[in-house]
Amino acid sequence: MNSVVYFNGPVQNGDFTLAERPGKAAGIRLAEALNALLGLEPVPHLWNTVTLAGDMRHRRAAGRDTVGRRQREQEALVAKYAPGQTPGGGLRTDADHQVACLAREMIRGLLADGTLTVQDLPVRLCTRCGYMAGMGTAGDCRSCGHGGSQVARRPLLVFDRTAHGPVLGRDDVHATGARTPSHLFTIAHHVPQLLVLSRTRDHGVDLSPLGLDGMVLDPRAGLHVAVMAAADEFGAMRPVMTVTENAAANVAAYGAPFRRLGPMRLRYALHGKISYATAASGRLYEVHRAQAVKGLFTDWYLPLCAARERAGISAARIPALLKLLRRAHLARPVAPPSDLLTDLRYRVAAGDMRWVTDARVLACALSDREDTSGPMAPTRGAP
Repeated sequence: MNSVVYFNGPVQNGDFTLAERPGKAAGIRLAEALNALLGLEPVPHLWNTVTLAGDMRHRRAAGRDTVGRRQREQEALVAKYAPGQTPGGGLRTDADHQVACLAREMIRGLLADGTLTVQDLPVRLCTRCGYMAGMGTAGDCRSCGHGGSQVARRPLLVFDRTAHGPVLGRDDVHATGARTPSHLFTIAHHVPQLLVLSRTRDHGVDLSPLGLDGMVLDPRAGLHVAVMAAADEFGAMRPVMTVTENAAANVAAYGAPFRRLGPMRLRYALHGKISYATAASGRLYEVHRAQAVKGLFTDWYLPLCAARERAGISAARIPALLKLLRRAHLARPVAPPSDLLTDLRYRVAAGDMRWVTDARVLACALSDREDTSGPMAPTRGAP
């Protein structure tokens, strides 16, 4: 089996294309770049399709009686990419059959060892569509807009986080030499003590085989299972999910029970957001005589830099990074020194991203990327 393999945190399948919203692809491009430097085959792009917005879109769509939700989601995913640009590793979603099977297998095991329980709890249900809202939620139903609700008791899948240690700690972040994101740990630790992991959705991992009729797995948990399923398919012992700091803080608690599967352990590779509005400016490349590296800069280098600059890459930072890439591109060696390439791969596997602003190492990475003989095998002994 492979050791470290990077997968993108599933991207929500909203109403956009990747050309329109390139920032949405930052995690995908980061995972692709890191895996290529490790000499790995392409992994699938992962997408989040279990959303209330998706339920509502499908209900409003023309032809909903002839086009199923799963097909509609798949068509929307393919349309995210330019024609002929479907990823070599394929597309996977958090509602795929493999994900559902693995999720139910993991849940059964977690119920057996007491990590998860099914409890009969009071909830607020919409009197028209049955959508389940939190007890403190007021106002119209978020699913159908109806104003009426009632309190009822339902069996729910729950995770009592206080009985199982911190939901997010330093060891859950895959990064060597980076600052400890203590503020994220604080956010993650302030979620409710009792987390409900079953939800009312039209689409998702069906929990009825576990006795929870009409409910699916909370998508924040399902995102983690989607990565674990892809990692299991790929043979990755140490899957790493690329995700923004805010996203990690918001989903970590719900995914905590699902980050281990036998010897497999999931960690997070944090990255910042990128000011793509500035990076897309044609004038920027004219001023810096860098037209030749525009695609390389936006699609490859900026995602790598975002893993180092996890608070985000501001518009003011873009020109300096472009100049650094241009210099490294001009200085790239015909044959990278083997010791430098070995060290680079070790650092990539360890999550040490300080190399992206080291011009000599960056030139080595660029040279290896352009090696027409194909990627070299991963370095033995890399973590």
